[in-house]
Amino acid sequence: MMRRVATNPVALWSAFILAHLWLGLVNLYGPGLPLGDVTIVYKFWSDQVFIADFWVGIHSAWVYPILAIFPMLAAGIFGPALYASTWLSLILFLDAIAFFVLIGHRRTSRHPMAAWWWIAFLLLLGPIALGRIDSVTIPLAMVGALLIATRPIAATAVLTIAAWVKVWPAAIVLAMVVAVRSRWRVLATAASMSFAIVAVATVLGSGTNVLSFITQQTGRGLQVESPVSTIWLWQAFAGVPGTMVYYDQQLLTWQVTGNGTGIASAVMTPIMFLVVIAVVLVAVLPLRRGVQATELLAPLSLAIVSALIAFNKVGSPQFIGWLAVPIVLGLTTSRAGHRAWFAVPAILGATTAAITQVIYPYLYGWLLGLHPLMLGALTARNLLVLVLLGWAIHAMVELGRDASISREEDGDDENSEAPFGDEPLGGDPVDPRDEAEGWPLVVDRRGG
Repeated sequence: MMRRVATNPVALWSAFILAHLWLGLVNLYGPGLPLGDVTIVYKFWSDQVFIADFWVGIHSAWVYPILAIFPMLAAGIFGPALYASTWLSLILFLDAIAFFVLIGHRRTSRHPMAAWWWIAFLLLLGPIALGRIDSVTIPLAMVGALLIATRPIAATAVLTIAAWVKVWPAAIVLAMVVAVRSRWRVLATAASMSFAIVAVATVLGSGTNVLSFITQQTGRGLQVESPVSTIWLWQAFAGVPGTMVYYDQQLLTWQVTGNGTGIASAVMTPIMFLVVIAVVLVAVLPLRRGVQATELLAPLSLAIVSALIAFNKVGSPQFIGWLAVPIVLGLTTSRAGHRAWFAVPAILGATTAAITQVIYPYLYGWLLGLHPLMLGALTARNLLVLVLLGWAIHAMVELGRDASISREEDGDDENSEAPFGDEPLGGDPVDPRDEAEGWPLVVDRRGG
């Protein structure tokens, strides 16, 4: 009975709608102004376009990639009075598309566990799940991730568009370049679309402003929520001279300052890129040992996304929402002999989301006031992101080890291993209905 209810599309869609209605109400009427970035900052940028024909990213440098302005403009199509509700409706629409791709349209839903987990994750993350520009990119990235199995080029196109709204979906594209056989087509698609976007912006007079989102990040300090800032938050709590929390009037963010913060701010982005490179190198071994892209893509994506959060000097609470995409991808794929192998990151991700909601928006003032309970909560959340990164790396190493053992048991010659990443994602025979619909495939060639 419970299984029938759990896989029933009506139950899933009802829960999905109720969750979004609740989050919408909290955004509109909850404490802490959770929709403040939308109703104040995003609306200001869109008003500049509607009133003065002034486009950020074209006529001035901007912190976001150029396509981010379009969902902000879309929220204003029914007028300024309905800006907030239109934004929430837009996010509901995008999330609904991703949810439809996830569960399908049959009488029994596909991937119900992943669907229920995502609903729970949204509720645990709270109003921030709908109230930032990241809320546009997450459903787009999820659609892209779920299309990789059968339509890698279409997936790349969707992910590239998402990355030109907020950069982080490029992590999934990078994972595809590493893992899937059609990597050169993936690269060509992403590069050609990016070139077209830059070219159009340049023709419209952007100059280098179209790429200013890259340079705008370099001069930032350490935002209070970033993992590295935890060190100085505890120092400020302990009363270390010169260490404190302050509000940056230009960037409109709370940051930390103290002995060494300047150096940390300068090195964190290079360290982040070095960690991503290291993660990619870890993925090479299982690929060379014949691990399928279907098995590798989810932990590799999770590792890269976790690294982008863990070593980011910004660390905004909405970044935790990024974790939904690789975790849902992992819940919809399988590892040979380990049907529930993504249960651990699913639990860790949900816990991370719940702690994030406690901190923001409800008790954010306590964090800025250096309350020890909030400092402890933030420390725990940041450690969980590092644990997710460690789990993903360990999962990739285990995949390589298991593949090596399997080949030895099968008596494979050491020199007979498949070329690097030669196994296409979704390369096994599939149900034509699945291929036509573009659903993610669960490929388990070794059985178990």
